Amino acid sequence: MIDVTAYLKRIAYQGSVAVDWESLRGIHRAHANAIPYENLDAQLRRPTTINPTAAFEKIVKRGRGGWCYEMNGVLGAVLEAIGFKVTRLAAHGSSQHSHLVLNVLLNDTTYVCDVGFSDGPIDPYPLVEGPFTQDGFEFRVELLPDNQWRVHNHRFGMAPNFLASGPNEAAMEARCQWLQTSPESPFVQHVTLVHRTPTGFVSLVDRTLRHVTPSEVKRTTIDTAEDYLATVRNVFHLDVPEVATLWPAVCERHAIYLREAAARKAAKAADAR
Repeated sequence: MIDVTAYLKRIAYQGSVAVDWESLRGIHRAHANAIPYENLDAQLRRPTTINPTAAFEKIVKRGRGGWCYEMNGVLGAVLEAIGFKVTRLAAHGSSQHSHLVLNVLLNDTTYVCDVGFSDGPIDPYPLVEGPFTQDGFEFRVELLPDNQWRVHNHRFGMAPNFLASGPNEAAMEARCQWLQTSPESPFVQHVTLVHRTPTGFVSLVDRTLRHVTPSEVKRTTIDTAEDYLATVRNVFHLDVPEVATLWPAVCERHAIYLREAAARKAAKAADAR
């Protein structure tokens, strides 16, 4: 059973709790601001599922963050407990069925709720074709044939878009297992953390820390294991000491990234000559 009171305390929400727009927007925004997006369990080889109850235990009771299956899983379960009409949809992000997104029907309008798209919209938005802006970031909904729709992220987004289709719990569960075990999965290949800031987002991919606003991106590189652990704890508010064991692999992946970037730069320079 989902404990709504405990969840609202976890996200520091003190507004109204009713089946209305004010509550939907307020809870969604509070969740996005309070809980970081993170894939540390995949990195630490700790199994996760798409089960909202398991995600509630992790995010609410243990103070962790989560990835889309967990973040939207908990939000959807809470909204249903409050009385909202929620539909869980499988979506194609980094790969097929790799994203869970929520549709919420309220006053004959379908809203997209998605606190699991890392640096995506902070508020729910109506499922209506066209551009929209939230907190200075520009997004766009594209409606497609066969009841599918695509959401385009802002220009600095970590993922450019996702394509939603329909409910498919079995496919999402299978993809959830693949994403946390396959050597080809980006969640196995890279540590990825994202958290909101008053002006935008901060993200960490391996050793690269990005501070993002609607107008710019500032990058820094973390140099030591101590600074890495402190960043995870102080910037992303995650107390996971085992992250220290990931540092050698993080350094190796960063070195590969630098070599590949240098090769791309050299190839581009050669083409220009």
